[in-house]
Amino acid sequence: GDIVLLAKPVTLTEGDRVTLTTDVPVATDGTSKPEKLLYAVSLPPVHGQIEHINYPGVPISSYSQLDVVAQKVSNVHDNSHGAGQEALR
Repeated sequence: GDIVLLAKPVTLTEGDRVTLTTDVPVATDGTSKPEKLLYAVSLPPVHGQIEHINYPGVPISSYSQLDVVAQKVSNVHDNSHGAGQEALR
């Protein structure tokens, strides 16, 4: 089926951490089983990393919709000064 992904911008400053919630990325695929959706990080943040909150400091390259619903995934800024806007994909 068709996949719909809605995402809102998040602002991080030096050293900040933001936990991904369904307010930021939320996806549906028409199967009525959003808990089965998996996200793959193909373009990680340049000034930080995506990590599971149970394993701080360890970057991850994928996570599930259930991880997002449970607020287990964070985007962590690396403290670099003067980092401009960036996007993760």
